[in-house]
Amino acid sequence: MEEIRFVAAGGALGAGIDEVALTEAMTGRPHFIACDAGTTDAGPYYLGSGQAAFARESVRADLRTMLTASTRANIPAIIGSAGTAGGDVHVDWTLDIIKELVEELGVSIRVAVIYSEQSKDFIAELLEEDRIVALDAAPKIDVETVRRSTRIVGMMGVEPIQRALSQGVDVVLAGRCSDSALFAAMPIQMGFPEGLSWHAGKVMECGTLAAERPGPGVLFGTITRDEVTVRGIGRDVRCTPSSIAAHSLYENGDPFLFVESSGVFDLTKSTYAAVDERTVRIRGTGFHPAETYTVKLEGATLAGYSSLTIGGIRDPFIIRQLDDWLERVEMRIHESVRELLNGVLEREEYKLAFHLYGKNGVMGSFEPPAEQLPIEIGLVVEVLAPTQEIANTIAKLCRQPLLHTSIPEWIGGVTTFACLHNPSHIERGPVYEFFLNHAAIQDHEGEFFRHEYVELAPRELLASTLGD
Repeated sequence: MEEIRFVAAGGALGAGIDEVALTEAMTGRPHFIACDAGTTDAGPYYLGSGQAAFARESVRADLRTMLTASTRANIPAIIGSAGTAGGDVHVDWTLDIIKELVEELGVSIRVAVIYSEQSKDFIAELLEEDRIVALDAAPKIDVETVRRSTRIVGMMGVEPIQRALSQGVDVVLAGRCSDSALFAAMPIQMGFPEGLSWHAGKVMECGTLAAERPGPGVLFGTITRDEVTVRGIGRDVRCTPSSIAAHSLYENGDPFLFVESSGVFDLTKSTYAAVDERTVRIRGTGFHPAETYTVKLEGATLAGYSSLTIGGIRDPFIIRQLDDWLERVEMRIHESVRELLNGVLEREEYKLAFHLYGKNGVMGSFEPPAEQLPIEIGLVVEVLAPTQEIANTIAKLCRQPLLHTSIPEWIGGVTTFACLHNPSHIERGPVYEFFLNHAAIQDHEGEFFRHEYVELAPRELLASTLGD
């Protein structure tokens, strides 16, 4: 085989797939189609709760488009980080959608299901065996921390996907997965250069985000023995040397070295050149195999339960002394909590936060000083407590101080804060936080990931087969 061709159907399963562009891409006779379905960008809630960030309906629509294209072309469809976070519950959720689509489309397919969730006992054993390595800025963890967690996943590289592809499956449905590995797995398996294969995956995994003007469309990739070409397909979707080089730097602390489980792909000598107005050629990317194979771990733990109060402040006198006013509001709230929940709750057991929109709401302390005061402030008061009942109670105790804490300029009764909702507090529910930024040292292949193979066919076809 002189080249291998593939399609990135989109940057995120559930964000929408351009069917017209995908149909055009399929005329290029790709060897596989892939799409990433998850990210930690969405935050720890989805890993902790077992929920997906995208609506089921949107994920279903995108899966339908992908499966229609892949089954017609008789090529594998590869999906990674299923259901946003890639836990077992997320994988099974996505598999259920695929089962529905098999009935709807009337197709028979073989699905390789790769589970990436790790048991707490297993991770605790790895800790005791000194097989857990802290990455940059990793928090300290111990066995108790691990056992207290909600869910832990390992991020797979190309090897589990390659094992699935070697079984001749129609669909690879993977748990938490390196985004780039979705596209690098088959080319590396077929003997194409690892550096170029990984670089192609890095560029294509976000779909048209790597184009000059991201929008509806797909990316079409080709790898030969000495180069990668990436072509944008869709209205106004153009890949340029600048856009592809820029996306090569995306989401990485080092502009040249990108660490994966099996090694590091090196962009130090990479070059980017225009082939035409939509296509870019990449050459020169290298690869350094790792001395020790590692699996990145991601874990979520329950931080508590939250309630919010949202409102606005427009009084210019309060805005001029906002920090001082909020200090006094906060003091009154803490005093109320201490008086009313004495013996039930200690001060260190709950958190109270003020988020100011119009003043450091996005950048916080990194915001450049503004000479002009805002006309109005949007204020979100957040309470985090051990139970939802306590969080709601504290949120209710916030209402009066927010409404009626006065300032020296005003005499008599004043209303200082306009609540957005009635009741003023919103029950947010459980809140999760990431507690792992670590890698586990692999002892043998298959230690972290479990494969299952599922034969799916419409019920009518199964019934006729059983009758025969």
